[in-house]
Amino acid sequence: MIMRIWRGITAEEQAGAYLEHLRQTALAKLAEQSGQCGAWVLRRVQGGQCEFQVLSLWKSEEALRAYAGEDPERAVYYDEDDKYLLEMEPLVRLYEVADILDEPH
Repeated sequence: MIMRIWRGITAEEQAGAYLEHLRQTALAKLAEQSGQCGAWVLRRVQGGQCEFQVLSLWKSEEALRAYAGEDPERAVYYDEDDKYLLEMEPLVRLYEVADILDEPH
């Protein structure tokens, strides 16, 4: 399995609108993808900005390429992302999932 981590930063006052935009674009597209095993949106407000991280879990690199394209480390952006994001980072981070703790104790 592969964990894909994307990061974006908005102005704090844009955070709610951007989260809704993410739901309508990236999260909706992720939900349609075969081989996608879940996605999480994290956010943190600090110093007048809001950092978002989207973590998505994939069964294989082939499944990830179906979503992200031939270079799965390139960030995927949607129309109007530039309206919210303070910069458009070109790359994401990919990690091989080495172990999973399924049930918290």
